[in-house]
Amino acid sequence: MNVITKAGTENTYAALGLESTATARNSSLGQADFLRLMTEQLKNQDPLKPLDNAQFLGQLAQFSTVQGIDRMQNAMGAVANVMESDQALRAAALVGHDALIEVSTLELQAGTQVDGEVTAPSAGPITFEIVDASGATVRTMTVQAATAGATDFHWDGRNDAGDVAGAGRYTIRASAGSGSNVEALAVSVEANVDSVSIGADGLVLNLAGLGSHPLSAIRRIG
Repeated sequence: MNVITKAGTENTYAALGLESTATARNSSLGQADFLRLMTEQLKNQDPLKPLDNAQFLGQLAQFSTVQGIDRMQNAMGAVANVMESDQALRAAALVGHDALIEVSTLELQAGTQVDGEVTAPSAGPITFEIVDASGATVRTMTVQAATAGATDFHWDGRNDAGDVAGAGRYTIRASAGSGSNVEALAVSVEANVDSVSIGADGLVLNLAGLGSHPLSAIRRIG
């Protein structure tokens, strides 16, 4: 008995006079096709050379394995759909919350205040510079870090003269130390989650003034 494979399906059909069927179904071998081939082979076997039982059972086992793989793929697809639906529900719960993300540049609306965080290398003063799109420093302020680690900062949205800074793009720079020991620090800013998108790479949070960022980039959600 010939072993049935995907590559040899057309040859097997031709040997049994089923060329038209093979042409119409030149895709993967289905259950009905497999059983039909088995029946034809049994009907047309050589009485002097009966089918090898071991080979016959081997073909049945191969077909069962393929069916099992198909069922597993369908089951995995169903699990993926459930996980995506669950992810969408979780994403909806994030809208309206504040997210902390490591980013130093933001689009500021006039009168908007900014909260954020830096990681202080040690206790001591941390200097913040707020720079506008032209590169001019509009505000300089100092925050005292009590210990090494996360240190909060707040910018009231005003310049050094006390006037409300205009709407536009601003960059926040932070540094610790003095003289030759000045160390630039990474800045993280809090922003409201306006909406959430689900893409091929997972959840993407659309943050007010900060644009879109993947969930993996978010350091904290409050």
